[in-house]
Amino acid sequence: MDRNPQIMVFGSHSPAGGESDYEGALELGRALAEAGFDVASGGYGGTMEAVLKGAREAGREGVGYTAHIFAAAPNRFVGREIGSEGLLERIERMIDDSDGFVVLRGGTGTLSELALCWELVNKKLVPRKPIVCLGEFWRPLVGLLTGEPSVESVESLRPEGRSAADFIRFAAGPAEAVRILKGELEA
Repeated sequence: MDRNPQIMVFGSHSPAGGESDYEGALELGRALAEAGFDVASGGYGGTMEAVLKGAREAGREGVGYTAHIFAAAPNRFVGREIGSEGLLERIERMIDDSDGFVVLRGGTGTLSELALCWELVNKKLVPRKPIVCLGEFWRPLVGLLTGEPSVESVESLRPEGRSAADFIRFAAGPAEAVRILKGELEA
């Protein structure tokens, strides 16, 4: 790889500075940057802003992926903006350009990012890329799909099979997320 791996962080636009989700994303941005990753997010407010602020505090400029359909301006910590016309184009670009993903607590926007990323990896439509959910927020959703076969189990008809849930890892905090990403990207 001729460049540093880029980690895309998906998360909510709602949290403000001082709130636990914002502060956790700030810590995550710092940890990713200090580990040598390029850091990217949706480029707007909330945890998207916090993760890029953390990366900047650690000496790295972050990448913000924006969509022209939104009236909002990118946050002040976006070092480089990559704009798209529509929402699906934006999400596809986020996935294509990134080497791994961290998914924070969020709403329907974050869910759509996680779902498309997960489906593309599960169906081998993109190279396998690590997906790490930070905290427990997404665990019930992932748990619902435990036992749902992945494309590998369907193709190989292995009796033990694989679950679509096998493509999602969970981390309790930023340091563990970084460790998982490094381990999977260096393997």
